[in-house]
Amino acid sequence: MKQTCDIVLVGIAGYGEIYLQALEERGYLGWVKGVVDIQPERSTYFSKLEALGIPCYLSLDEFYKQASADLAIISSPIHLHARQSITAMENGSNVLCEKPIAGSLEEANQMRETRDKTGRFLAVGFNWSFSTPVQQLKKDIQEGRFGKPLRGKSLVLWPRNKQYFQRSNWAGKRLGPNGEAIYDSIANNAASHFLHHLLYVLGDTTEQSAKIESLKVELYKANPIETFDTCALRANTEQSVELVYLVSHAVDSTIGPNVTLECEHATITYEAGGNMQAVFKDGATKSYGDPEAAHSQKLDVCIQAVLNEETSIPCSIEAAYSHLISIEYIHRSISKVPHFPASIIKQDAHTQQTYVHQLEENFLSCYDAYKLPSEMNILWSQQPTTIQIPENSYPYE
Repeated sequence: MKQTCDIVLVGIAGYGEIYLQALEERGYLGWVKGVVDIQPERSTYFSKLEALGIPCYLSLDEFYKQASADLAIISSPIHLHARQSITAMENGSNVLCEKPIAGSLEEANQMRETRDKTGRFLAVGFNWSFSTPVQQLKKDIQEGRFGKPLRGKSLVLWPRNKQYFQRSNWAGKRLGPNGEAIYDSIANNAASHFLHHLLYVLGDTTEQSAKIESLKVELYKANPIETFDTCALRANTEQSVELVYLVSHAVDSTIGPNVTLECEHATITYEAGGNMQAVFKDGATKSYGDPEAAHSQKLDVCIQAVLNEETSIPCSIEAAYSHLISIEYIHRSISKVPHFPASIIKQDAHTQQTYVHQLEENFLSCYDAYKLPSEMNILWSQQPTTIQIPENSYPYE
């Protein structure tokens, strides 16, 4: 068993600071052999890294010319995930790549091929999937404790202001400067965890998520972005489980994440700040704890895998495919996202927040009814786009 885990961290501002904080709390900052960022001074950890003598590099290639790492943590823009993960694995590093796994299915397939060729592990940073509560829940579902899964839903209403949508030159973009897929949106970034979660717990194995057969999708936006800040969709899995996903940044109050999974013999629910709990039809209950409280468990899992020289990771690339395929086919099928009517778009000058009047109430009603806005005849709603996912979309059995 190894005693230490040499680490390179790519991207030290933004979400990268969460990793730096977690490493510091665990006493692991000394394991960091280098960081990669084109503007490292933007990080509040910059002076501390300098004081510790941790070198900064402009690229991963530069790092690997000078050093090596057991684990590369990729916390960079979406369109760089594939190239940087591949570089890391080809240079002998295992990888913890932030969600989403990549901008496109083609890139993800290249990452998977490199993983298999190099024998490294490739973890995808969907927080909940690494948590003990979700792993225990998934095991109970697989063992049939609740009977057949029937339907599920998730609701995430997280306000984001003007600064959020201007945080980088790729925020809210469909494509990068060279035509590379980014697809940054609420469904592919902040609230991506909660579409992935429903699919993940329904997967046949620990390493896989449920496969999607079809989608019905409604996209909207209130903010001036290329993609969308509001999404309502219904996914149907190969096992005929119906999943409703309702998320928006164009709101003025925070609700969620709320998640429900109905099965034959029990219903599993989670509301933000509480415990994930199964309630059986006979009144019995089982509490799993709060997966939202385990944001950094993915880091612990990956470090332990390195120390124990293991390559099995609960949320690897296979687990991430269903979410990725959903996003890719949504953007293939819907090229123009409608704006909400100007009459219901409101501005808060103090918070710099753009929001839609009564959107919270609308989505709460949809969540209660397992319906999309168009199915509730909400005035601003538009008819959903139906998307069939080709059978050969998944590169694994």
